[in-house]
Amino acid sequence: MTLHVHSWGPAAATRLFCLHGITASGGRFERLATRRLQAFRVHAPDLRGHGRSPPEPPWDFDRHVADLIETLDAHGVERASIVGHSFGGRLALELAARHPERAETLMLLDPAVWVPPHIALARAEEHHAERSFPTLDAAIDYRLTHNPHASHEIVYQDTHAHLRLGDDGRYRQPFTRAAVIAAYGEMAKPPPLERVHVRSLLVRGLESEVTPEAVADACRDSLGSVVTVVRGGHNVLWDAFDETADAILDFLSQDP
Repeated sequence: MTLHVHSWGPAAATRLFCLHGITASGGRFERLATRRLQAFRVHAPDLRGHGRSPPEPPWDFDRHVADLIETLDAHGVERASIVGHSFGGRLALELAARHPERAETLMLLDPAVWVPPHIALARAEEHHAERSFPTLDAAIDYRLTHNPHASHEIVYQDTHAHLRLGDDGRYRQPFTRAAVIAAYGEMAKPPPLERVHVRSLLVRGLESEVTPEAVADACRDSLGSVVTVVRGGHNVLWDAFDETADAILDFLSQDP
């Protein structure tokens, strides 16, 4: 299935593919693309079950990777550098392991490389209950409470751009809860680190529980990843936007 894709930048420029995490959408990368990666043609698909892409299952790694390959093909991209945040980082690893000829480099932003099964279960159970908000201000307050290091400006822009107003007058993020629950089951599977052989960067949030130091060390040892630690927690594009963008640009500027 070809996914809905957000695109920014000059059509003839070097291509970057950006993969979002669960509950988000490709639009999450707009600020990065338009303020710091203007020299690139940035494509950011909405993953299956998210944003404007179709919601239907299956939602396993096999189908997600197949969707990405079909989307790359549809955009005429044979080989690309891939940026992936959280679940998108794990998908970037899966794509590079299964289709090494399609991945030029990987830039993993606090990736969910592996989620212990008991934690995956707990997080999946949390998504059985729907979360909605009576106003956009209420959504912003909730997000800032749960992301205390995040920039208010970035959260404000993201909330106004991407939450949708339902027929009941409440605002929701555009994702299918079943797809998110299924993603936690996939993230509990062992990662394919031994089958990934492309140059990689890992940006880790100092206070993140998703990419702890031990996971970053494993990626450094197995992949030879360049590891950069930035302030804040898991959502490094909210907590440490400029530091994360600097790390990406520095990595892209280096010779292979």
